[in-house]
This record gives sequence, structure tokens and C-alpha cells, in this order.
Amino acid sequence: MPGSITTPLIRLSLMTLTGVALANGALAQSVLPSMAEFSQVQASGVSVARLSIDNDSLLLKKDDGFYTSGNQLSMRKVLTAANTSVAYGWQIGQDLYTASDIKLRPEQIASLDHPYAGWIYAGVFRESSDASGAGHRLALDLGCLGPCAGGEWSQTHLHRLIQQPMPQAWSTQLQQEWGAVLSAEWSPSRWSLNPNIDISPRFKARAGNIFTDAGIDATLRLGQLNALPEQASHYGYLRAEIKAIGYNATLQGGYFSNQTLAVHLQRSVGELELGYQWRATKYGFSASILRRSTEISELSNAVGAQNFAKLQFIYAM
Repeated sequence: MPGSITTPLIRLSLMTLTGVALANGALAQSVLPSMAEFSQVQASGVSVARLSIDNDSLLLKKDDGFYTSGNQLSMRKVLTAANTSVAYGWQIGQDLYTASDIKLRPEQIASLDHPYAGWIYAGVFRESSDASGAGHRLALDLGCLGPCAGGEWSQTHLHRLIQQPMPQAWSTQLQQEWGAVLSAEWSPSRWSLNPNIDISPRFKARAGNIFTDAGIDATLRLGQLNALPEQASHYGYLRAEIKAIGYNATLQGGYFSNQTLAVHLQRSVGELELGYQWRATKYGFSASILRRSTEISELSNAVGAQNFAKLQFIYAM
């Protein structure tokens, strides 16, 4: 079994997120789910559907590799008051990872390349925020890593549809393992520089047998800004993140699978995202380009950095 899956930053972030939620009864009540609050949100809230698509093919380059696809559909009920917003919802998703070039056959893939892996999951979450920018998110995802994720079927059919090269090495994908991931996020406040510019920091952590990590990010927004998530807005944004990685089953294999792989984790990973978001009363859309530094310690950023695009579509019913 792998060794310790925690680092000082991960332990600190987990303690911070847990401490914020449990420091006193009133604060815990504002962070943790409750049946009374859930019933109220279900009875009076607005339904909002979100479809998120990550894909390196959206950059219109004819190569494909590393984190190659991520699709997520979520449905939430959102109850918005004058200065607060609370949402309960569910989500389903699938993430796909391949070697640096999907055209490589199994015997051509280097031992230090990214293994083929699929992760499919379903989960539930609670989100809360207020007009100051403070907010929390708790989520639990259950899913499966390996052939059960349907990665080969999804990528093969998508590439046939968009007439791109077929992946050649899904036969080498990681072994199957069922997984659970608990995640938490905390945004302490929003710093307004003027009515059209603000900065929001956020602390994040995940723990489970598929992903264990912790990170800090900050988002700079410029434009017509919203105080609460479902309000009308349109703005450009720049987000920067640094993350400490404790465990990543898409590189190391499932925590309980005892697979021996040649690659080693890059323990700190950075990410930049540049995008635009538009939101009206019923509809919303966002588009962004992301660059993620190498996740494999043996690969430099020149070889292992990942570039992909993200699209999100929103519909309030």
C-alpha cells in the first residue's frame, strides 16, 4: 500500500476547513447540511442545471493526451435571499486520462508516460454564499476508476464523431477500483477594488482513495459583477491556483489496487485559467482556457504541462 498520503499543506488545509466549519455551533450550522434547510430549499428554491465540458480538442489542435476530457452534469436547487444563497444538488461526471499521445500503441508508450485512466462518479453537495464573498462547499462523490468508467467507449465514439485519431492503448488502462472522495471549499471574503473589479481567495481540499490534495486559489474578475452566484453578470476573469498533491489514483493506480507504476507524483501543481462568463436570469455561459503544470515529476513542464479549454452551460428552470 502507498505510504503517507498527507503533506503539511494538506493537513493544514484540512484542519482549516474543518475548524472553520466546527469552531462554534452557529458557524457549523451555516456550513453543514440539515434536513430542515434541505426541505426549505427544495420547497422554495429555483432549479439550475449546469453542463461543464473540459477537453483539449476544444483548442483545435490535432493532438490529444494527459487530462484529455472531463464532463460533468449537475442539478441544484438554489434558494436566494437578499444577501445569501444556499444550494443543494447532485452531480455526475466522467474524467479521462491518456498517454501524452493517443496515437501511440501500447508497446510505444514510455514507462514514464501518463497511464490510461477513467474516473466516473456521482455525488451530492451543499453550497452557501453571501454578498460579502464568503462561502462554503461540501461534497461527496462515489465512483469507479478503471474499465468500469467506460473511458475507451467514450473517447472512441467521440473521436469517431469529430473525426480525430482513435486512441490506441486503452488496453493498458489502470486496474479497477471503487472510490470515494470527500471535498470541501471555503472562501473567506471578496476584496472589491472598485464596483467593476474584485479578487476572491479560496481554500480547497479533497480526501479519499482516488484524490487527496489541498490547494489555494484566487480569482480576479473585471466587468459587471454579481454578488451571489445566480445573479446576472458578465465579466472576464483570471484564476491562479497552487495545489499540494497527496494522492492521485489516475497516476498511481487505485489506493487499494497495489499497482506498481514507474511514474511519480509532482507534489505541487500550478494552474492558470483565463475566461469569460455571462449570466442572465435563465441562461448562462462561460468559456476559458487553462494551463496546468506537469503532474509527473519525471516530466518537465515543456513536456508534461497540460493545455485544455472549458465550456459551461447554465439553465435555470
